Amino acid sequence: MPFSVGEVFLESVSTGVITAEEIAWITAEQASFDRQEEAMVLKLGRLVDNGTIQIGCRLLQA
Repeated sequence: MPFSVGEVFLESVSTGVITAEEIAWITAEQASFDRQEEAMVLKLGRLVDNGTIQIGCRLLQA
């Protein structure tokens, strides 16, 4: 599934949830990230660690 780090970051911060699929994509693609993307991923990790963002699923809005 093609994501961008920016999309994952914004969606996770706005919903408070990051999916297991997004985490798997981040870990698979991390070697290709530039400095800005690495910084966003580190911030996401901190937000997960402190409980601001939960690992789970998002419900689709109709």
